[in-house]
Amino acid sequence: MAKLILAVLASTKGTDMQAVIDSIKAKKLNAQIACVISNKEDAFALERARSHGIEAIFLDPKNFKGKEEYDAEIVRLLNERKVQLVLLIGYNKFVTAPLLDAFRNKMMNIHPSLLPSFKGWDKNVHQEVLDAGCKASGCTLFFVTANPDAGPIIAQKAVEVAEGETVDSLKEKVQRAEQDVILKAIKLFANGKLKVEGNKVKVLK
Repeated sequence: MAKLILAVLASTKGTDMQAVIDSIKAKKLNAQIACVISNKEDAFALERARSHGIEAIFLDPKNFKGKEEYDAEIVRLLNERKVQLVLLIGYNKFVTAPLLDAFRNKMMNIHPSLLPSFKGWDKNVHQEVLDAGCKASGCTLFFVTANPDAGPIIAQKAVEVAEGETVDSLKEKVQRAEQDVILKAIKLFANGKLKVEGNKVKVLK
């Protein structure tokens, strides 16, 4: 089977991307990351990409008239590299029509809670989970749509919230779950096992 061509959009460290890189290197995942694109010049995800010989692209939003023009340029870069699946890993920009239309049901985002509970961003989410006294948290992988954190859910994985849990310790636990979920979903996608019906994802046998 041909290698699945991936791209990553990231604004932060790209920790979950490391699991994908490691899995590809260990030949557990028949895929290739064509490029990593970031809206932040100092995003460690770009450094992470470079250190593994992956093309790292800083695309400065200031050079574009608006979000749609920016996303149209991302589409051009992705198409040029024949990308089949886009992963959003800690990407802090809302995705607009050009990118949504070009990669409908081919763009996955990972969120650090069990959606629809606790929408939001990074450590704030974990703080809210702890403040609410939840006994479990987890992660959600979904296909990106125009509605933030509300696209068709591909997979979820729960983790226990222990006594004395901190934001950092919970984040670490959830990230391990995220990596597991992402790797499984990439394999399912590559094998044509994910079918979107309305706002639900069916995993085909």
